[in-house]
Amino acid sequence: MSKELREYTREEVQQHNKKGDLWVIIDAKVYDLSRFADLHPGGRAVLLDGAVAGQDATEAFYGLHRHEVLERPQYARLHVGLLRGEKSVITGRIVGGLSRVPYAEPAFLSHGFHSPYYTENHKAFQKVVRKFFDEEVYPDAQERELDGKRPSQEVFDKMAGVNLHAMRLGPGKHLKGLSLFHGLVKPEEFDYFHELIITQEMIRTGARGYADGLLGGLVIGLPPILNFGTSELKAKIVPDVLAAKKFICLAISEAHAGSDVLGMKTTAVKSEDGKYWIINGEKKWITNGHFADYFTTGCKTEDGLTVIVIPRQEGVTTTPIKTSYSQTAGTAFVTFDDVRVPVENTLGPEGGGIFVILSNFNHERWVMICGSARAQRLILEECLKWVSQRKAFGKPLSSLAVIRAKLAEMIARAEAVQAWLENVTYQMCNMSYKEQATKLAGQIAFLKMYSTRCAQDTARDAVQIFGGRGITQTGMGRFIEHYHRTIPFDALLGGAEDVLGDLGVRQAIRAMPKNARL
Repeated sequence: MSKELREYTREEVQQHNKKGDLWVIIDAKVYDLSRFADLHPGGRAVLLDGAVAGQDATEAFYGLHRHEVLERPQYARLHVGLLRGEKSVITGRIVGGLSRVPYAEPAFLSHGFHSPYYTENHKAFQKVVRKFFDEEVYPDAQERELDGKRPSQEVFDKMAGVNLHAMRLGPGKHLKGLSLFHGLVKPEEFDYFHELIITQEMIRTGARGYADGLLGGLVIGLPPILNFGTSELKAKIVPDVLAAKKFICLAISEAHAGSDVLGMKTTAVKSEDGKYWIINGEKKWITNGHFADYFTTGCKTEDGLTVIVIPRQEGVTTTPIKTSYSQTAGTAFVTFDDVRVPVENTLGPEGGGIFVILSNFNHERWVMICGSARAQRLILEECLKWVSQRKAFGKPLSSLAVIRAKLAEMIARAEAVQAWLENVTYQMCNMSYKEQATKLAGQIAFLKMYSTRCAQDTARDAVQIFGGRGITQTGMGRFIEHYHRTIPFDALLGGAEDVLGDLGVRQAIRAMPKNARL
C-alpha cells in the first residue's frame, strides 16, 4: 500500500533550505534530503546550493541523473509530498509501452504511420512480446550484465513456457503442435516478421552480452540438428534444448581459421570398429560454450569437412574467454581431447559439412541484422532525450547545429537499415529455403555489412553527443558506453564486414548476364 502524501506549496518547500532540514522539488514531487545529504555521492555542498536547496531542482537533477534513480527503493522513500495544484509530467520506463520519442520505434509502431508488412496479428504479438521482455527479462538482463553470471534459469523457463526458444528459430516444422504465447499465433501462421519482432524486443534490454547469453547458441547451434540430424538424434536433443533443460552451441570458429571455415584444424577420425568418431582440436570464441551441454562442431575428416554433435563428456573442456562484453554470454575456448562420439551424431553426409554450416548462415546473419537495427534505434532514443534535457553554453544541446547534424545522420541510418531489413524479411516470407540460399545470401551479406558500419558510426556519434558520460559505465551515458564498447561484436560475428561485402559482390558477378555490355 502506498503511503499518504501531503501537499505543499512552493513557499512551504522553500523554508526547508539548510543543513539538517533540506527539501527539493523534482517534477512536482517533494523530496526530503535532510539525512541523505551527507551520503550524496556528489557531496553535501551540491544540495545546499542556493539554486537547489528548497527549490525546484528538476532541471539540475535530470542534467546529472537518469529517471530510474528516483525509482530505486532507497531513493523513492525520500519522496514525502506533492506540490499543491501541480502534476508530475515526467515518466520513466513504462512496462510494455511504446516510446513517443520520434524515431525511437520502427515505423509500424509509430503513431499515425503505416506499413505493408505487418498484420494485426503481428501488432498484437509485438505488444505481448514487449510486455514479456520488459517484465520477465529486462531486470535480469541488467543484473547479469553486471555480475557476468549466466542468465537466470527462471528466465529460460518462462521463455520455454511460451515456446519463445522455438520461435527464435523461425518458422518451420519444429513449431508444429506447439502453443505459441498461449495460442496468440498459430504455428502454421508464424513467419519471419514474428521472429524479427522477438529479436528486436529482446535487444531493447540494452545488454549486449546478456542478449547472446540468452541462448544465442541455440539459435545457431540447433538448426543444423533440425535440418540434418537423424530422427533419433533429434528426439534425444531437441525437446530438452527447446525446454531450456539442456544448452547447445555452435563450435566452428578457431584461432587458426577465423572466417576461413575450410581452414579449421579440429580433426575427427573413426575408431577401428567404425562406430565412433575420435575428435581432437580447439574452438575459440564459442558463444554459450562455457555452459553448453552439446557442441555442434565442425571437424576435418578424411572426406573433407564434417559436422558432428558432441555432448559434454570426458575430454571436453571449456574455459571462459574475457571479451569486451560480459561473461554472461558464456563465450568460451573449447578443447576436445580424444573425445569419442557415436557416428550417429554426424549431421548430413560425411565430408558434406560445409553445406551444413552454410545452410544456416543466412538466418544467423539476418538475426544479427535484426538486433543491430534495433540497437541503433535504442541509442538514437537515448541521444534525443539527452540533447533535449542537457544544457551547455547556456542553451539546450539540441540548439547546436553540429549536434543536430549528428542526429540527422543517426536517424537516416536507423531508418535505412530497418527499411532494407523489412524488405529482405518480406522476401524470406515468400521464398523457399532453397530460393533464400540462392537469391538472398548476397543481399543479407550486404545488409549486415551496411548495418554494422552504420552502427559503428552511430556509436561514435553518440559518444560525442554524451561527452564524458558516453565513456562512463554508470549513470546518464551507461547505455552509450556499453554500446560503444561492444559494437565490434556485431561487425565480426557471422562474418567480418569485408568478407561479407566481398561475398555479395562475388555472387553479383556470378549472376551477371553474359550478354551485358556497355
